[in-house]
Amino acid sequence: MSLIAKENRLFVIDLEYTVPFDQIEPVLAPHMDFVAQAYQQGHFLLSGPKDPRTGGIVVAQAPNLETLQALLAQDPFVSENVVKVTISSFQPSNMAPALRDVLLSAQA
Repeated sequence: MSLIAKENRLFVIDLEYTVPFDQIEPVLAPHMDFVAQAYQQGHFLLSGPKDPRTGGIVVAQAPNLETLQALLAQDPFVSENVVKVTISSFQPSNMAPALRDVLLSAQA
């Protein structure tokens, strides 16, 4: 089984806080529960907060943009309207050899 499903596209999700961090904190634990579930379901590949902490970045996979948007609508950050979400779809054409080895071994 491949780390990235053959039928999926890759996306970079840029989350930008739209409220002060003290308004983010009450939503942080439910957001992290959502993130854990998205990893368990195989949607998220990488994620973490920005530095400085103005939001976060996620690398995700989904069959299409609409599926990803439906998933993100379940994120408490989104439903509580505390972030601006920017999604970019991309097709990797280059990668570090170590990452290529991981992806190819997952496909074997």
